[in-house]
Amino acid sequence: MEKYYNDINLKNDTAYQNFLMDNPGSGYLKVRASAANQAYPISGLKIRILKHIGQYDVIFFEGITDDSGMINNIVLPTPDHALNDLMIPDYTSYELQASNALENLYQSFQLAMYNGITVIQDINVVPTLSGSEVI
Repeated sequence: MEKYYNDINLKNDTAYQNFLMDNPGSGYLKVRASAANQAYPISGLKIRILKHIGQYDVIFFEGITDDSGMINNIVLPTPDHALNDLMIPDYTSYELQASNALENLYQSFQLAMYNGITVIQDINVVPTLSGSEVI
């Protein structure tokens, strides 16, 4: 499966255009990567947010965690609010991939994003021992 950003082929794809029409809202994501029960932030962790749409794996975000192990304010398309407060709101699911080639680390998470809501995704990294150093 090819991975695409917002290029011209994707913008002309009917499935992608339908996805954007069905998801006019915005949900917000905050990623927090740490080890040792959030005592040690993990910087340099590559984060990728993607969704399978039609024949494409569409990448909505790529970034690296900062010195505090965080990425803030990732904006993702979501459905609008439900008109009735008694109904379960619609959501859009995304895949979050966290990786670090130096530590041979890869984790994948499924996210449910709702309009106007900030979702916090914690990523717990288990440290590995290399000789006498903790990596």
